[in-house]
Amino acid sequence: MTKSTKNAAALSSQPESFEAASAELEKIVTAMEAGQMSLEASLSAYQRGAELLQYCQSKLQNAQQQVRILETGMLKNFSQSDSNER
Repeated sequence: MTKSTKNAAALSSQPESFEAASAELEKIVTAMEAGQMSLEASLSAYQRGAELLQYCQSKLQNAQQQVRILETGMLKNFSQSDSNER
């Protein structure tokens, strides 16, 4: 496997967590803002950044959905306990 093939394989791997994806995305943005990347490297970094962004947005949407479910369950429990106390 060549160096560029290894880099491509590493770039397309799934992040370990939201935090890892966010940190990697931040590094990509910093590197791109420095303006020292070749065109090919910039395109690869942009593609990886888009993948990471999509991953992070998906994780955030899942977390928001879980919070909604928890809030709905908690609100029901509070309503039930309020009516039991009266």
